[in-house]
Amino acid sequence: MNFASDNTTGASRAILAAVTAANAGQSAAYGKDDFSKKAARLLNEVFERECASFLVNTGTAANALALAAVAPPFGAIFCHADSHIMEDECGAPEMFTGGAKLIGIPGEAGKITRAGLVTALSRYPRGIEKQVQPAALSISQVTELGTVYSCGEVAALAEIAHEAGIKVHMDGARFANALASLQCRPAEMSWKAGIDVLSFGATKNGALGCEAVIFFDPATAANLPYLRKRSGHTLSKGRFLGAQMIAYLEKGHWLDLAKAANAHARALAEGLTKIPSVRMPWPCEANEIFAVLPCKMDSRLKAEGAVYYEWNFPERDAGCAPPGQDEIFVRLVTSFATRKTDIDRFLAVASSAGI
Repeated sequence: MNFASDNTTGASRAILAAVTAANAGQSAAYGKDDFSKKAARLLNEVFERECASFLVNTGTAANALALAAVAPPFGAIFCHADSHIMEDECGAPEMFTGGAKLIGIPGEAGKITRAGLVTALSRYPRGIEKQVQPAALSISQVTELGTVYSCGEVAALAEIAHEAGIKVHMDGARFANALASLQCRPAEMSWKAGIDVLSFGATKNGALGCEAVIFFDPATAANLPYLRKRSGHTLSKGRFLGAQMIAYLEKGHWLDLAKAANAHARALAEGLTKIPSVRMPWPCEANEIFAVLPCKMDSRLKAEGAVYYEWNFPERDAGCAPPGQDEIFVRLVTSFATRKTDIDRFLAVASSAGI
């Protein structure tokens, strides 16, 4: 009953087989191989336009390099106050940009609102010498609270950002899960909605370790080859990244994996909503569930072997009541490899402890 993270799951069989196949023989190094070239072509097909894509093997590197390409050292990067780049990347965006400042914007259910972005931008007018200058907006899809921006919500924020003269980055660590949830095309949730650069995640969704930084205007990516090399993220045996991305994208494998993960989360969430003592502040929209559990239920679940994280309750979120003295706020995450038997067992234990 391990619901700690989709990072705890191994790779899909198709991706493992692709890596093994790529191990045979020899290939050009540092991303000049045929695997990486084919992966780039497939990404162009998936997003329905000519892109500039760069493979790396961590999401933190993808985010930090993407932002370094669009924000100067004296720039301001606007993001949600609880976003991954703000809370979980050890200052990597600031380091890779050479000092750009992250500006956290509060917002309910992990989302930045139009009003919140306008207010934040008003605090940093362009041309004030003593302040950082507006440079980029970064939004997370899926958000840090498991919610999903609609394509319209993405487009509305991107419109405001572009009117202010700044680029828009999407942290798409769970891009596939959001896409499966919205049932739209990749292009509709990215460049057609105003995204300039995307961190396209695969690791959480079945890859061994592979992400892509995708620029929808190749001219914006002019510095990325040098930034990636300087940061130590140009792999010598880059064919193993290319092989992973090919297997991930071919035959819609990535969407099949995401659909399975989302379906497991829905099953778990539906079961939890039937337990009167469990509160769920937000709907389950992808493969993450956030819930307020009674402490006695939490203790019983852990005693039975359940694994999940206690989570910091977003105090700035006025849309839900915080946990009480005898409650705990937790995050549960499913993956393509989650077993139905584990979901059933978790719900059975939770139900017996919730009476």
